[in-house]
Amino acid sequence: MGLTLAQSAQAVDPKAVPAGFDKTTASTPLGKNVPLASISGETYVTSQLLVQQTAYKLSDKIFSFSPESFDLDEAVKSWAQAGEKNIHGETTTVVPLQTRAGAGAFALGYIFSKDFDLSKRHIPQTLLAPSLSLRPLRAALDQLSLLYGVSSPFVAHIAAADYSANDGLVAEYETALQTAEELGLGLVSSSSAYEVQHMSLFATLLATVLPTLHIYDGLRAARETLRVVDALDQASIVAHYKSVANQASALNKRLDTAGKAIELLRAFNDEFGTSYSPFEYHGHESPDAVLVVFGSTESQLAKQVANGLAGDDNKVGVINVRIYRPFIEEAFLETLPSSVRQIAVLGQVRDAVSVDDVSIQSALYSDVLTAVAFSDKWGRAPEVVDVKYAASTVHTPSSIASILLSLVSKDVQDHVDFTLYSLQEAQQYTFWDVDNSAAAKSPSVLGTLLARESHKNVYINEVHDNLLHGGVVRTDIRSSKKPVEAPFEVEEADVVVVGEEKLLGDIAILKGAKAGGKLIVRLPNYKPEELEKRIPAVARAEIQTKGLEVFALDSAYSPALETDAQLLVELAFLKVTRPELTVEKLSQFSWLAQDQATLAEIADSLQQALYKVDVPSAWAETPADAPTAPLVQITRNSFAPFPKSEPEQVLDLQDWQTAAKGLAFKEAYGTESALRPDLTVKTFTIHVKENRRLTPAEYDRNIFHIEFDLGTSGLTYNIGEALGIHADNDPKQVLEFIESYGLAADDLVEVPSREDPAVSELRTVYQSLVQNLDILGKPPKRFYEALAEFATDPTEKAKLEHIGGKEGAEEFKRLTDVETVTYVDVLQDFGSARPSVHDLVRIVAPLKRREYSIASALAVTPTSVALMIVVVDWVDTRGRTRYGQATRYLSELAPGTAITASVKPSVMKLPARDTAPLIMAGLGTGLAPFRAFVQYRAMQKAQGKEIGAILLYLGSRHQREEYLYGEEWEAYVDAGVITLLGAAFSRDQPQKIYIQDRMRQTIDDIVKAYIKEEGSFYLCGPTWPVPDVTEVLQEAISREAKAAGRNRVNARNEIERLKEEGRYVLEVY
Repeated sequence: MGLTLAQSAQAVDPKAVPAGFDKTTASTPLGKNVPLASISGETYVTSQLLVQQTAYKLSDKIFSFSPESFDLDEAVKSWAQAGEKNIHGETTTVVPLQTRAGAGAFALGYIFSKDFDLSKRHIPQTLLAPSLSLRPLRAALDQLSLLYGVSSPFVAHIAAADYSANDGLVAEYETALQTAEELGLGLVSSSSAYEVQHMSLFATLLATVLPTLHIYDGLRAARETLRVVDALDQASIVAHYKSVANQASALNKRLDTAGKAIELLRAFNDEFGTSYSPFEYHGHESPDAVLVVFGSTESQLAKQVANGLAGDDNKVGVINVRIYRPFIEEAFLETLPSSVRQIAVLGQVRDAVSVDDVSIQSALYSDVLTAVAFSDKWGRAPEVVDVKYAASTVHTPSSIASILLSLVSKDVQDHVDFTLYSLQEAQQYTFWDVDNSAAAKSPSVLGTLLARESHKNVYINEVHDNLLHGGVVRTDIRSSKKPVEAPFEVEEADVVVVGEEKLLGDIAILKGAKAGGKLIVRLPNYKPEELEKRIPAVARAEIQTKGLEVFALDSAYSPALETDAQLLVELAFLKVTRPELTVEKLSQFSWLAQDQATLAEIADSLQQALYKVDVPSAWAETPADAPTAPLVQITRNSFAPFPKSEPEQVLDLQDWQTAAKGLAFKEAYGTESALRPDLTVKTFTIHVKENRRLTPAEYDRNIFHIEFDLGTSGLTYNIGEALGIHADNDPKQVLEFIESYGLAADDLVEVPSREDPAVSELRTVYQSLVQNLDILGKPPKRFYEALAEFATDPTEKAKLEHIGGKEGAEEFKRLTDVETVTYVDVLQDFGSARPSVHDLVRIVAPLKRREYSIASALAVTPTSVALMIVVVDWVDTRGRTRYGQATRYLSELAPGTAITASVKPSVMKLPARDTAPLIMAGLGTGLAPFRAFVQYRAMQKAQGKEIGAILLYLGSRHQREEYLYGEEWEAYVDAGVITLLGAAFSRDQPQKIYIQDRMRQTIDDIVKAYIKEEGSFYLCGPTWPVPDVTEVLQEAISREAKAAGRNRVNARNEIERLKEEGRYVLEVY
């Protein structure tokens, strides 16, 4: 079926979109700014857009806590800037705020200010935020709840979105449920964009009764572009809101909160002709088992799956929770069918560790269990079970079906294949590419084109993984005659388009291809005989197994195609999926190309650039030598690509007269005097007090103790923190470079701070090379690429480009890891490349501070700070002895020398309880923070305080040369401070003994201190012993559990729990 010119009223008009298709936001339809007045009737929207529309029209002020790239407030900010009016005839004020400790104080200050305009007391105040902001907002919400009798109505629209270091972005509801329960807030949930406008309105109305949270999925549902047919326009919002608000003001004052919520929902349904309920049942009319569900994706899927299974006479059902607080028990029990024998609660908890922890219950489970336990509806109450899932869990129809069927049958497999009925007639497409590809915007263009089909519902959703291949983007497009509620990734794509071939070797792309579907792969410089080499074996096998039709798209077929790769991909997709489309038909959409001639030229070239590939049967077999690494699934860890480049500051080489003007007329020239102004951290000047070598002079490792006098610097630090040293380059080597390169040491150069590009400083060339530029460090790949621009010798230019390119990876690795070349070495080796000082400042990386664990406790030595450091040295392939820049600098400092330092927080912290045992493992200079720990505990003991046991394990090569602080440790043992000292000197005997061996020999002491007495374990040093040391701890956990009769303890999960509690701490490098 071809495209038609018929077009519905759309919030985003494709005809008005330029060919560039640059997105301005991640939360509006197709990433475009949307005029407020255009949201009406049949239109393409996102849930987040509709939430913002409702908030803007009804609010006095909007307080926004939107982290960068979340874009929860982009629309309201643009409307406020344009002066759009709310229903009260004023421009709504939007106040962007940061999520931090004390967040919410600004909003409270406004609401309860003595200068607040009391004539606005009835107008709602609104908050836009992700669920990750609720914890910092808790104190403010608590105060608001206590003072709500004299407050304006307050509603918070919460996008369920949090960030996990392991799982990326997750749809997190648990915090909202707990916050609402503990603070007495209302909590309303939206399941999809089709109802989010209604629920935003209802939550705002409920805020006239109690402060209310409105929560919805902040990952997919909030951002998926889709069509709704009945979006309320501005006039409708005004009329409906005022009508229900009048009824709300007349509610019986004697009703409790639950009663008012019921009456308000009834008035809302009467006004809108809807049938919303606090709890909504779907499924078999006489179910044996019911699943109780909360959350957008969870509710959408559970409703459809339950209805589908019930159609096959499976006696299952679901109850979707729309109003969680107040939890209206009577309404819940009334919704439960009387036939039910088992009630399962699909309850979210924070992570996988919480799922496995039997002592943790989901918030929803507690409410359901209480309601059922105290009910007399049944002679024998149904069993209530908690089906917990982590916030990172990705739900699909199959996963929900598996849960439901497991409630009524013991024979159900872990995985049940289930396809939503609504998807059976939908066309589904998936696009994969790196986010800086020339064709990365093609899916948006095609989605816009498909959205012009007035008889179709089109759904467009993007997923960004910025940690793979520098940024990977997946775009799913669904097109269907009927509305589809499918809040999950496309699982059976009719067409898969891969814009970057290397993705096929790392990501499980074809897992989501439909059997018999089509695959388009962009393969520049395509040659049929090389195809098998370019498509990985695992992908070839999947292609053959699924019977996919494969199309190779050669975007380098002609030079014109490379510059129009985006249009080429779009036309290739249309040719494969809509072969009936002609150039004449496409010419109606002038925005596809810059001009009709280009469109016709690319369409004509497609005849030679798009090849249908014959798939040989041999592809079904995977060669024995094929890579065996498993393919990965991408992780949504951002809502947008990360910037690949930053604007460069223009720098000037200046003379002393210019500098003098800046100093004499500071205000006119914006000059500031500061201690190392290029550093964003707070710095201090401290002086060397002592610098002594700990290892013998003839020993091959120089490990030294250096102590600094704090004087009046104001520097303070906590136990376990690190001292940042701002070290200089070796002056002798810098002068040698200045002379060989032909520079003038006293010329002035303006140097930017790479840590804060807004700050620059004026320094001499000599000062800049000693203190600002890492000229004696290892250059990264981009330096070779940048240096190639300055090479005048063609051979040198080609070699630099080779090293800086993809094909030069091995050469770069050899230069970096084997020859350990510096910037100076490279500049000397490529003599025709002579960047000016101005350019060197631009392409040479800045010096960065080096951080070292502090080996002293401020409470014990209040006027000094100590470090233990090993000098890094090696002999390079040219026979030169090389040194680590910072360790050499520090080792040569004489007493009295001033240095610049800063303090960095650390994960190494003492337990809050003084009697908690410490189990510490330090290798070499990794002992430094433990010296501080022991010093502090020794001071406490001397003060008469009770302290916990201290088990100290240390490792080095030889006792005679590397028993670092050995006399101190033994003195602490004699004083009863250190309970057990386990020293492992690996090379003092024929059989090597390592730190984990000493731990295993004393495992009973570890069991007592770590498990029974709830101690904390710390490891500091290199990474290599982590698995072995952790294995000993797991053995200790298993041994203690077995002795206590707890044979089913999972030691690995216990380590994860201890890590969460701060009782398993690693600082490794």
